[in-house]
Amino acid sequence: MSGIKKLAGQTMWYGVSSIAARFINYLLTPYLTFKFTEAQYGEMSIVYSFIPFMNVVFTYGMETAFFRFANHADKKNVFNTTGLSLIGTTVLFTFALILLQHPLSVLLQVTTHPEYLSLSAALIALDALCIIPFAKLRQDGRPKKFAFIKLGGILINMFSVYFFLSICPRMLANDPASWVGRYFDPNWAVGYVLLANVIQNAITLLLLSKEMFSIEWKIDKKLWREMMLYGIPLILAGFAGMINETFDRIMLGWWAPVASVDAAKAQVGIYSACYKLSILISLAVQAFRMGAEPFFFKQSTEENAPKVYARVMKFFVITLCFMFLMVSMYLDIWKLFIRNPKMWVGLKVVPILLLANMFLGIYYNLSVWYKLGNKTIAGAYITLIGAAITLAINWVFIPYFSYMACAWATFACYGSMMVVSYLWGQKEYRIPYATKKLVAYIVIVVMLFFIHQGAVYFLQAKWFSLSFATLLLALFSWFILLIERKELQKLPVVGKYIK
Repeated sequence: MSGIKKLAGQTMWYGVSSIAARFINYLLTPYLTFKFTEAQYGEMSIVYSFIPFMNVVFTYGMETAFFRFANHADKKNVFNTTGLSLIGTTVLFTFALILLQHPLSVLLQVTTHPEYLSLSAALIALDALCIIPFAKLRQDGRPKKFAFIKLGGILINMFSVYFFLSICPRMLANDPASWVGRYFDPNWAVGYVLLANVIQNAITLLLLSKEMFSIEWKIDKKLWREMMLYGIPLILAGFAGMINETFDRIMLGWWAPVASVDAAKAQVGIYSACYKLSILISLAVQAFRMGAEPFFFKQSTEENAPKVYARVMKFFVITLCFMFLMVSMYLDIWKLFIRNPKMWVGLKVVPILLLANMFLGIYYNLSVWYKLGNKTIAGAYITLIGAAITLAINWVFIPYFSYMACAWATFACYGSMMVVSYLWGQKEYRIPYATKKLVAYIVIVVMLFFIHQGAVYFLQAKWFSLSFATLLLALFSWFILLIERKELQKLPVVGKYIK
């Protein structure tokens, strides 16, 4: 279990910082849903759905390539080559994005504010420049500095958003002739959220300046070609992945069965706000990825690596099962994070999206086989299958079922990717996953959810819903403890409390 203990330690630091950072950022959801109309929130969601696509283009798989080659080549050489490559392409891509802001604003239906795309370009460029310094911190095992910078950046973002959306309007109301009156535009709400992100990324890059300036102006052309060959398939996989993760908001804006652009943006706003409630599973997946990617590469040289990967998968799925129950059965509480009650109409998508993100997390865990085997093209193919499913379902069904089609498309996409990766991966790099047991756990939590829903349908009192949910959660906890007692006793920290 030493490998799992090591992963648990890394995940605790990287994961806690990522979870805390994203959860603090998540606290902006009630604030922004209170400040924005459904259409404004939808417009913001559309812009933020476009940004991840550009993140894939700007980073072109170099982060994963860095971890892959840092374990087999000179680390300093890999760091220099990766860093210089990203600096050069970031400058080039940023200018291209700014030049294309007008046609892109038409595509994204934000023609009244094409400058949002210039802000997005600055945001994406700064984020791309932070990628390798952050990767170096992870590779060097410096989670405390990593956590400090991540959390600090999010706090700066939160303060900046509050300053622009609350303090500035108050100052303007009290004294229209002040400096705020000359520079502040109350109708530029989404722009200020983007500007806050730019400030966050700029300060983050400043805090990473030691790592950034440690890049030497020496590039190994042979190594760079090898890294590009490794990373290029990841561009395709990443781009297809963004179709799966965020493109449904853009498609919903195009094809929602409503009469106007603003009404379509309102549908996007409702869906995006409710999507936020599936964030707990997304947080667990993010925490796992931060700790697991360097861990998997380092663990690959160990003789018992497949068994370690199988144990990691088991604990990961159990964690996701608990999170599914905690969110889906306590929606009456979680929905209060959405301060605009008009958006609650979309809550029915949450359980579907929770399961979808559970499948995505399992897929990321399964992806170890093609990353270790230098078969990243397989990841591209699998993600393309998911993207095709996403595009097809949304294209056919959004005009009839609006955001419900988006939710089921996400479910079908990630479910298919998980299954294909498992079947393909077991042929290429066999790992002794406890498949039947893990499938049973997922089926059980889904059944518990439906039992809860059925009971609440007949007795709709809030106290009963919460009490019955707690009872079902306790029963599942007892069941897991009964089945996995021996394994749980071997875990760090918590194991000693399990008799």
